[in-house]
Amino acid sequence: MTESARPMFAAERRQRILELVRANGAVSLRELALAVGSSEVTVRRDVRYLESEGLLDRHHGGATLPGELSREPSYAQKSSTAAAEKAAIAELAASLVEDGDAVAIGAGTTTQALARRLARHTELAVVTNSLLVAQALADCPRIEVVVTGGTLRGSIQALVGSAAERSLAGLRVRRAFISGNGLSAERGLSTPNMQVAGVDRALAATAEEVVVLADHTKIGVDTMVQTVPAEEITDLVTDDRADRAVLDELAARGVRLHIARI
Repeated sequence: MTESARPMFAAERRQRILELVRANGAVSLRELALAVGSSEVTVRRDVRYLESEGLLDRHHGGATLPGELSREPSYAQKSSTAAAEKAAIAELAASLVEDGDAVAIGAGTTTQALARRLARHTELAVVTNSLLVAQALADCPRIEVVVTGGTLRGSIQALVGSAAERSLAGLRVRRAFISGNGLSAERGLSTPNMQVAGVDRALAATAEEVVVLADHTKIGVDTMVQTVPAEEITDLVTDDRADRAVLDELAARGVRLHIARI
């Protein structure tokens, strides 16, 4: 997002902020400040004013359309967002898996792309609550797939709820690969849905290491329910369009960074 260098009047600046949020759904203060050529302090004041008018919602580090934090995008919407980046992230994440590993894989479009790439492995055990992940590996005779119980959440084709969480109790895997709707240094990984968050937390609890797959559109974004705090994330696989300042903050908290080049 770029804008001319000339100063903007407040009304013009606020209109541009609204246009950016409407176009992107969620935008960080850093991106807004860069786009309108103002300081984050000024943009924060504009966002506060726009919120008072009911035109957008403030959240830590950015702004969204009203109600956007509690509304989960459809699977089709997720699939079409940053598709090339997700493919590159999945390819890089697959390099973290070795034959003979036991891994857990959560629901999501990027984790589904990862599962497709794991089909070339042998002697692999995969635990998942995602029907799409299980389907991607169904024809691999040397890969054992363990699917959780639970209630089907159709929007993400995954099993959620207390039965899903209970079925993960007592399991131990080398790595858990999970995704979400937002990732920040302050709150870690987050999602709009409490049931999805609960199962992702249970998947993370099975693992020696937690690997988050998140494209640049999710970096610096907070959504309603925290899944895994930054301090409990071992690795992040993202793309080279991710906000470098946020990545540096995550690295300072001990997260190993793997950057997929597009």
